[in-house]
Amino acid sequence: MNEINHSWVTEFVLLGLSNSKELQPFLFLIFSLLYLAILLGNILIILTVTSDSCLHSPMYFLLANLSFIDICVASFATPKMIADFLVEHKTISFDACLAQIFFVHLFTGSEMVLLVSMAYDRYVAICKPLHYMTIMSRRVCIILVLISWLVGFIHTTSQLVFTVNLPFCGPNQVDSFFCDLPLVTKLACIDTYVVSLLIVADSGFLSMSSFLLLVVSYTVILTTVRNHSSASMAKACSTLTAHITVVILFFGPCIFIYVWPFSIYSVDKVLAVFYTIFTPILNPVIYTLRNKEVKAAMSKLKSQYLKPGQVSTVVRNVLFWETK
Repeated sequence: MNEINHSWVTEFVLLGLSNSKELQPFLFLIFSLLYLAILLGNILIILTVTSDSCLHSPMYFLLANLSFIDICVASFATPKMIADFLVEHKTISFDACLAQIFFVHLFTGSEMVLLVSMAYDRYVAICKPLHYMTIMSRRVCIILVLISWLVGFIHTTSQLVFTVNLPFCGPNQVDSFFCDLPLVTKLACIDTYVVSLLIVADSGFLSMSSFLLLVVSYTVILTTVRNHSSASMAKACSTLTAHITVVILFFGPCIFIYVWPFSIYSVDKVLAVFYTIFTPILNPVIYTLRNKEVKAAMSKLKSQYLKPGQVSTVVRNVLFWETK
């Protein structure tokens, strides 16, 4: 079985987002800019949280870790996709394909559990404010982050087990811009109906259980807040709006792809782009747009490292070396 697995198919062909040669340069430019924005936006949040002592709290610690995972989610396939816009034959080796499958489930599985941890943090902060710092100690925060990575690792390992021993002996075209597990398993030389069910059940269980935990958590929070003053209600709703928006944007495509029984390749491609590109780029915007503390810390960071005198000095030095 193992000999068949590795000797018949050594690489896969990624069909990408579009077959139009005229669109390739345009898509290259657009996705290059989007990927750059993802890196800059999420790195900015990480730097802001780590550099400002006012943001050294459990909520922002988890937010910085979410930004790190978002960078990982955007990086497992996007650079390859961008590079493929410049080549005619979009191929990926068998081992690299398995690596993409491993990382996509590791990062997305970890992000699901981390979002649950962030919901738990908001529950403790709003429903048990007097015990917040005791319950959400630094040790607990680190444990929650480690648990998210552990669950992601267990999830991706269980998914990879279904794929490693499948015999691939003929078709090797994957109708996507990365090695998506359901699409890859369909290329195997055996009936993969049972394997596909196990894959959907595995991913569906993690997605739905995490989503239901989030729904229960936010329902309890909103019910608790309704009994408090209107001022605390407004503040809590402002905080929760960002969290709930991120949850919907991330879980919507994942649940649709792995739980919805009907697969439409064009729709699946759009949803895959959404959770690998647009969710990581929207998270920094959503969490900072209505957060006065983060915006104030970013302004402080900007004034500290981008002072007008320093910028003009850098510009003069660049012009000097160019004319030299």
